[in-house]
Amino acid sequence: MLTTQGRKFMLDGKPFHIYSGTIHYFRVLPAYWEDRLLKLKAAGFNTVETYVCWNLHEPEKGKFDFSGMLDLVAFLKTAQKVGLYALVRPGPYICAEWDFGGLPAWLLRDRNMGLRCSDPVYMAHVADFFRELLPRLAPLQQSRGGNILAIQVENEYGSYGNDKTYLAFLRDLIRSMDIDSLLFTSDGPCTDMLSGGRIEGALPTLNFGSAPERAFSLLEKAEVPYMCTEFWCGWFDHWGEKHHTRDVESLTKEVQAMLDLDANFNVFVFHGGTNFGFTAGANQITRYNPTVTSYDYCAPLNEYGDYTPRYYALRDLMWKHHGMTPPPLPPAPRCQNLGTVVLREETGLFENLTALGTVHHSPLPQNMEAYGQNFGLIYYETVLPGDSDGGWLTLRDLRDKAWIYLNDELVGSLDISCPRGKLEQLKPKNRVWLPKCAAGTRIGVLVEAMGRVNYGPELYDRKGLSAISMGNQILMDFTVTTIPLEDPESADFTIPAGRYPKLYRGEFRADSQDECFVKLDHFTKGIVWVNGFNLGRFWNRGPQKTLYLPGVLLELGKMNKIIVLELVNCDKAELELTDTHELG
Repeated sequence: MLTTQGRKFMLDGKPFHIYSGTIHYFRVLPAYWEDRLLKLKAAGFNTVETYVCWNLHEPEKGKFDFSGMLDLVAFLKTAQKVGLYALVRPGPYICAEWDFGGLPAWLLRDRNMGLRCSDPVYMAHVADFFRELLPRLAPLQQSRGGNILAIQVENEYGSYGNDKTYLAFLRDLIRSMDIDSLLFTSDGPCTDMLSGGRIEGALPTLNFGSAPERAFSLLEKAEVPYMCTEFWCGWFDHWGEKHHTRDVESLTKEVQAMLDLDANFNVFVFHGGTNFGFTAGANQITRYNPTVTSYDYCAPLNEYGDYTPRYYALRDLMWKHHGMTPPPLPPAPRCQNLGTVVLREETGLFENLTALGTVHHSPLPQNMEAYGQNFGLIYYETVLPGDSDGGWLTLRDLRDKAWIYLNDELVGSLDISCPRGKLEQLKPKNRVWLPKCAAGTRIGVLVEAMGRVNYGPELYDRKGLSAISMGNQILMDFTVTTIPLEDPESADFTIPAGRYPKLYRGEFRADSQDECFVKLDHFTKGIVWVNGFNLGRFWNRGPQKTLYLPGVLLELGKMNKIIVLELVNCDKAELELTDTHELG
C-alpha cells in the first residue's frame, strides 16, 4: 500500500517515487491502449494517471456504460500488464478540457440544484454514480494485488469553491466504497486554491507547468511528499487561436528541477489523444472559447501516438536519472495517404429533420438539456399569428452558434465565440434585425452546441436558448426538434439537398489500417463520421486543419463510408485522406 512518511512516499514500507504520465482511456481507442502504455513505460515512467468521465459513463440518469472506450477496468488491467501503477481521478468533476468538465448534461435540467457543493440533490447524484464506479475499482487497488496507488478527491476544487462539507462528503463516500488507498487532492500553486481544495485525510498536491521550487514552497509547513499531479508539458487549443507548443529545453529544465528536489510528478498529458464526437469542452473568462477536437497538447506522444522530440528528451532524462540504459522502443505508427475522396451523395439537414431528430411542442422554447438532449443541434420554429413591424430578434441565453431563417431563407447568424481581435467582437452576440413580417411568417432558429464550459464560474452552461423575442414581445408556441446526430446514416440521401446545412456521403477503400487524417480544405464548419464513428468537429477558423482518423476504424476488403455534415458552405464536395496531421 502507498503511504507517506515525511517527504517520502512509501510503497509496502519501502521508499518510492511516483513518475507518472497522463493517458485518458476515453480519448484513445482501446486497440491503442497497450501501445501507448508501453511507450510511457519505455520513457522511464512507472505510473499512468487518468481521469474518469462521468458524462459518458452515465449519459442518462441511471443508465451506465463501462464498455468499449469506456472500459476503465480493462484499461487499468492493461496498464498493470505492461508494468505500470495507476493514479485514478474519478471527479466527479474533472475539468480536462472535456464537455462540462465531465459532469453529465442532464444535471442542468434542474435549475434549482447547485453543482460542486453540498447541495443534497447534487450529492445524491454523485453518490449514485460512485456506487456504480468505485466497486469496480476496489479490487484493482495495489493493496488487493492491483495497480491503483491512489485516488483523488474532486479536482482543482480550490479554483472553484471552498465547501468543506462537500469535500468531506466525497472523502467519506469514497472510503465507504471499500477504498483503502491513499487519497489526495490537487490544486493550483497559490494559497487560496490550496486552502480551498484541501481536506483532512487527503494528501495535498499541486498542479503547475513551471517554477517547481516556488510551487512546492507552499507545502513546506505540511511535511508531505512533494507531488505535482499535473505538470503541464504543453497546453490545449481553442478554435481561432494559435496551436500551442513548448520547446524541449523548457520542458526538460523543469522536469530536471523536480528530480533535483526529490519530487514526484505526473506529466499532464503524456499522450493526449482526441476529443472524439462532441466531447471537447470550452472556457469562458472574458469570452466563450470552444476547444478544438485534437487534444495533442504538445505532449511527448502526439495525438496519434508518434514520438516527438519532447519524448526522446524526457526518455533520456528519466533513464539517466534511473542510472539505466533505455529499453528498445515500441514501433512508431505508420501513416497512409489514401488520396481524394469525392462525396457523390448529398442531402439536406432540414429535409431530414424527422429522420435525424425528435419533435417537441413547447409554449416557450427551452434549453437543449430540458428536452433530454446532451449534444448536437437543436431547431426552434414558430409561426407568427399576426403581422409584425419587425425589429430586433433577440435570442436569450444563446449558446453557442445560431442561424436564423424567415420562411426557410437564411437572414442572419450569430456566434458568441468570435475570434480574438475581430471586428465581429463588436457586433451584438444574441440579436439580428428582421424586416416587417406578415402573419403566417415562419421564424426558425438552428443552434449548434460547441462544447460546454469546463472550468470556472460559468460552469452552468446550458445549450440552445431560453427565449426568443421580437422587440419587446416574447414569441410563443414553438415546434422544437432535437438533433443529437447520433446516427447520420438514418438520413435519406435520395432526398435532394436544398439549403445548408447539408450532409455529404462518400466511399473509399483502404488496404491497411495505418493512420490517416481527414483534410477538409473545401469545407467550412461541421462534423465528420467514418464508418459510423464520430471523429469530431472541424472549422476552417483553425488552428486544427485535419481530423485524426484512427486506422483501426478502417475496414479492409470493403468500402468505407464517410459522412460530412457541413453547416455553412462547401465549394467542392471532396476531401483528402492524407498522411500528415496539420495543427498549426
